[in-house]
Amino acid sequence: MSPDGVVPEALAGERLDRVVALVWECSRAEAARLIDQEKVAVNAVPAGSRSQRLAAGDRISLSEEPAVGSAALEPDLSVELDVVHADEHVIVVNKPADLVVHPGSGNAAGTMVNGLLARYPEIAGVGDTERPGIVHRLDRGTSGLLMVARTQAGYQALTAALGRREVHRGYVALVQGMPGDDRGVIDAPVGRSTRHPTKMAVKADGRPARTHYEVTDRMPARTESQDEPVPFDSARLELRLETGRTHQIRVHLAAIGHPVLGDGLYGGPSAPGISRPALHAHTLGFEHPESGQPLRFEAEIPEDFSLLYRLLRG
Repeated sequence: MSPDGVVPEALAGERLDRVVALVWECSRAEAARLIDQEKVAVNAVPAGSRSQRLAAGDRISLSEEPAVGSAALEPDLSVELDVVHADEHVIVVNKPADLVVHPGSGNAAGTMVNGLLARYPEIAGVGDTERPGIVHRLDRGTSGLLMVARTQAGYQALTAALGRREVHRGYVALVQGMPGDDRGVIDAPVGRSTRHPTKMAVKADGRPARTHYEVTDRMPARTESQDEPVPFDSARLELRLETGRTHQIRVHLAAIGHPVLGDGLYGGPSAPGISRPALHAHTLGFEHPESGQPLRFEAEIPEDFSLLYRLLRG
């Protein structure tokens, strides 16, 4: 890129956060922070999305100098991992709640990626250098299954399958209230909140997002209980992602008035025995990137989720 910040043809089509990190020699996390805080402008207009694709001739400007340096990517065998599948091309991990997927702002070490690097050092050269091997992510508080590429060819095949919506990602959630319909589709674009940079929101100018849900149990409030009263109606949902935006399920459920229990960020009430959103990536299915063989995995429901569900059911 030229000194005046004009995007050359060679970087046309690249994501904004990647270009900022490359040109200003900072980490992707730092580039994302600057974009989220509206300190990056494209053609004199504050950028609204990290994933904005750039065109040749676009002019980028920063109103704050980025902090130089990237997050540590040191192998760490002390990070416990539940690897449910591993072959030459792909790894499937059952991530526990409260484990961060990759290093970033405020989490320089002790992440799932650090643990993976200690066991599969070859992933260091796969995909994004700051989140090597990572094909898709789960929020820190969300437990469950995610896939990691072990080769560059595997990474390209799996990310392409995600883009074609050929990967099955099934979740279970415990939510406040009881949806009126037994099943439905939430079709609402999701983008970065303009009021709270750390949050996402349903926005007319957001990226397309679709979440399928089915109600599998309905639990009425039990205010008269002497043991553990439950002051609100609740429901157990099974969900399937058609797209995979940041915080998509949490934002969508909050938008229809049924936030995930324990999800204070999006209005979910606190719930006994659980200190994170009651959301679990329960099933994962995809075609093997090399053989094309269909693969399907299922992760057992975590104990904190199960205990809360039993309490809600009475």
